[in-house]
Amino acid sequence: MSTDADVPTAAPQPAPDLPDPPVKGHGRRVGLSLAALGVVFGDIGTSPLYALKTVFSVQHNAVESTREDVFGVISMVFWTLTIIVSYGYAFLMMRADNEGEGGILSLVALLRRKTAGHARLVAASVVMGIIGAALFYGDSVITPAISVMSAIEGLAVVSPSFGSLVLPVSLVILTGVFAVQRFGTSAVGRFFGPIMSVWFVSLAALGLPHLLENPEILGAISPHHAIAFAVARPGVAFIAMGAVVLTVTGVEALYADMGHFGRTPIRLAWFGLVFPSLTIVYLGMGAMILRHPSTIDNPFFHLAPAWAQAPLVVLATMATIIASQAVISGAFSVSRQATRANLLPRLNVVHTSTEEGGQVYIGSINWILFVGVMLIVGVFQSSEALASAYGLAVTGTLLLEITVFLLLARFVWRTHWAKILLAVLLIVGFELAFFLANVAKILHGGWLPLLIAAAVVTIMLTWRQGYAAVQERRRQIEGRLADFITMVRASDIPRVAGLAVFPHPNAETTPLALRQNLEFNHVLHEHNAIVSIVNENVPHVRHVDRASVDDLGYADDGFIHIRYRVGFNDSQFVPKALEWAKGKGPEIDLDPDQARYFLSSLRLTLGDVPSLPRWRRRLFLWLSANAATRTGVFHLPPERTIVMGGHLEL
Repeated sequence: MSTDADVPTAAPQPAPDLPDPPVKGHGRRVGLSLAALGVVFGDIGTSPLYALKTVFSVQHNAVESTREDVFGVISMVFWTLTIIVSYGYAFLMMRADNEGEGGILSLVALLRRKTAGHARLVAASVVMGIIGAALFYGDSVITPAISVMSAIEGLAVVSPSFGSLVLPVSLVILTGVFAVQRFGTSAVGRFFGPIMSVWFVSLAALGLPHLLENPEILGAISPHHAIAFAVARPGVAFIAMGAVVLTVTGVEALYADMGHFGRTPIRLAWFGLVFPSLTIVYLGMGAMILRHPSTIDNPFFHLAPAWAQAPLVVLATMATIIASQAVISGAFSVSRQATRANLLPRLNVVHTSTEEGGQVYIGSINWILFVGVMLIVGVFQSSEALASAYGLAVTGTLLLEITVFLLLARFVWRTHWAKILLAVLLIVGFELAFFLANVAKILHGGWLPLLIAAAVVTIMLTWRQGYAAVQERRRQIEGRLADFITMVRASDIPRVAGLAVFPHPNAETTPLALRQNLEFNHVLHEHNAIVSIVNENVPHVRHVDRASVDDLGYADDGFIHIRYRVGFNDSQFVPKALEWAKGKGPEIDLDPDQARYFLSSLRLTLGDVPSLPRWRRRLFLWLSANAATRTGVFHLPPERTIVMGGHLEL
């Protein structure tokens, strides 16, 4: 088995902090808040479709429609939204931005950069980042399925005869969602915010009449009802917590999408519209269940009068499509970040917007998610059954993110231990209880996100370790670049006109393609540029700071080294590296349109070297063979790109 030219980028290096671009003007903030409604809050905004339905479902039938149980559940819901979302994420987590970006991999990169001297802390944060990213993939598979199915299940409320349509209609809609991903979200993104605005206003409008009809439910805001419920019926309350946590599905998007909108617009949208609307609709459902216990089969759709139920199904379907779109796009972003961190092989990343660098499409990830979604819809066949699988992915991600955040607060910000302890007791304690409640559901579907996460963790660790083993062996084959240049200077080697560009991860070893070109053609180009793309632990590097040039000790030998620094949200554009390197070194014509590009290929085959267990070596070779070609990843012109290299047994 072989692999295409496999020259990975250099390891991440520390980068200076760059100032965040200011968000100017009240109108600008409002516009960003409106846009955030469609991207950030799609998932958590559609949770009312299935959260309380799951609490009172057959699997949780010990939760009754009595005053004590309903008040206890609604109190749990309100304080879950308040403690985890309002305090944990909107107030605390969003303080930890990595050059304005959020998300668990971005947070881990920030912690690694700030604590480079603490090897154990760095290693622990990397492991947590890998597990967190793996759980996110589980979330990316389950969210589209449970969201769309829960909306279509409203058809059964409109008319029981429509129940047989839920599964096929859900499959058709989900197929359409994944089919249009390659066109990008830029064309339809402007409509997401207004639609979700209508959705959140509708949530409040649906809950308010029932709330006014039975205002007694307002008492559930007091936390003593949740405490009394837990004390009086601890087993029932513990099981209920496994479903109550579904009210905060998608909360990690508040942090992950911070780079797109900024913390102020996201907070404005949350406290100004989303939080009030969710509070009203959950209180309204509680009030309705108290007066009409039979509505527990699907409390959300029973909120609407009969004439409005069909239009509500349509609006709910649109909202869940938006929620699905957001989490799928998030999977693309996480995959690109994982690739830059050497946790996944190269992927073909297509930028779908000329304005937003974060809007990308990765075909392989899209269709893997599609197959996964189709399979679990076919296996579980209802949102109620899927809800048991959903909780572990959510609670696991919450625990990992808050843990990394608290490590950052303690070891980087030097936050007083008393404040750390308060956060541990209030937030971590809350999230740990939710996590344990969902562990109890492993046999009832909770195994699904664990299975997905285990597969992703295995792939990431295998790639990371295999990559390290290959690079160590590769350095021995390549030899020192300084020795090669000394040999060239001492020899009378013919030169041909032109510029040869060799993408290569460092300036210490000799590109294989450079050696092979000399051995095969017995000539060198007049000018030779070795380009190393250095992935920084930051989202973006300013264009003017990206390229630096080193003459490698001699200004007249025709060799230069270009370091091209990129963040994990920047494009690895080698021809652009030549553009930005002009004027920063020896007078060489760095015209990217005239250059010839030489990629170093290392053919890998399965050998008897015990660097990894045999099955993991086979997995690594398969991943290598299916990695994207660097011609596309580095944006090289195929007609002027040549592949040369060697062979290595793994």
